[in-house]
Amino acid sequence: MKILFLHDNFPAQFGPVGAYLARNGWEVAFGTQREGAKAPLFSIFNYKPHRQITNGVHPYAATFEKAAINGQAAARACLDLKKQGYAPDVMVAHSGWGPGMYLKDIWPDARYVGYFEWYYQPVGPDIAFMKEEGARNEDELLRTRGRNAPILTDLAACDIGLCPTHYQKSQFPPDLSGKLNVMHDGIDIETYAPSPGARLKLPGLDLSHADEIVTYVARGMEPYRGFPQFMAAAAEIMARRPGAHVVVVGEDRVAYGRKLPEGDSWKKRMLAQYGFDEKRIHFTGLIPRDQYLKVLQASSVHIYLTVPFVLSWSMMEAMSAGCLLVASNTDPVKELIEDGKNGVLVDFYNVQAIARAIIRALEDPEKHASMRAAARQTIVERYSAQEIYARKAELFRG
Repeated sequence: MKILFLHDNFPAQFGPVGAYLARNGWEVAFGTQREGAKAPLFSIFNYKPHRQITNGVHPYAATFEKAAINGQAAARACLDLKKQGYAPDVMVAHSGWGPGMYLKDIWPDARYVGYFEWYYQPVGPDIAFMKEEGARNEDELLRTRGRNAPILTDLAACDIGLCPTHYQKSQFPPDLSGKLNVMHDGIDIETYAPSPGARLKLPGLDLSHADEIVTYVARGMEPYRGFPQFMAAAAEIMARRPGAHVVVVGEDRVAYGRKLPEGDSWKKRMLAQYGFDEKRIHFTGLIPRDQYLKVLQASSVHIYLTVPFVLSWSMMEAMSAGCLLVASNTDPVKELIEDGKNGVLVDFYNVQAIARAIIRALEDPEKHASMRAAARQTIVERYSAQEIYARKAELFRG
């Protein structure tokens, strides 16, 4: 069978399952904006928007125009393939950004699978939860409807939809979510596995001597992922545990939520606010996945905080690697973690509670060892990539 994936980035959510399908006899094509993308098992082509959104476009319509321009670029690339005789049996695209918007017009007989991550609400659970964000003005509330326009276009066009978690599906209006099937992207449990006794040594960072390493991973450093609360807790932990080191993996930017003024950042704010021992707090920036894995395997306690929003792969990869999780008591997290069983849940905003939970874990690692094993087992039983890839292959084939 022939399957076509479209995603602005590569490999993103589709690369691993595409490779699985290719190894099992499928003909896999992948369209992306990422130039220079290579994969031995795929036929990769590029699409590129011919322009940016119109200067002065109505702000409520900006998201849709951007998606339409993106969809046009993808459609033109796909039309070239069609002229060469290519016709997929199944098409899969990330919904909301536009690449799959016109697929059904090009190949009406192919089955279209949409990938849906989030449905925006004027006062969504993330916004309602965020104290730092403040009240939204009328324009911001009304603009949210426009953000859903390309998502709804894909939802109407697709034959079936995929959503990574039950929590994320629950954000869609009930009368519109009938097409959505909950199926995660899958975690590579063989790669993300525990390494008992692992010591952390990376290029430019040697913590092989450290017995207590507190880890935090996120794309950016922002309130959506509890970075201010984590840093406040880290300051207390470092003051009370003189041998503890803190390792932060991620970029000094805001990936989700309101951007700060040019030149400002949450990292700068937190470092200015708290007197950290710079020899014991380490910012790695973005690092290769093999180094990231070493951070997880050497972690004494791993912190994951999030407002009610899309759940991060990093939390699940940390669980698979056997990390001891101290995580926010928020709905997306509670879909996986049961307090005291496979992790420790804490109040997102209670810095003292976060610090106490981490310190208790550092003081008595043996007492918390069963949680590490249970966290790993949760991923093995429910989110193993190989099992999920097989289920997706069956769904696509059907």
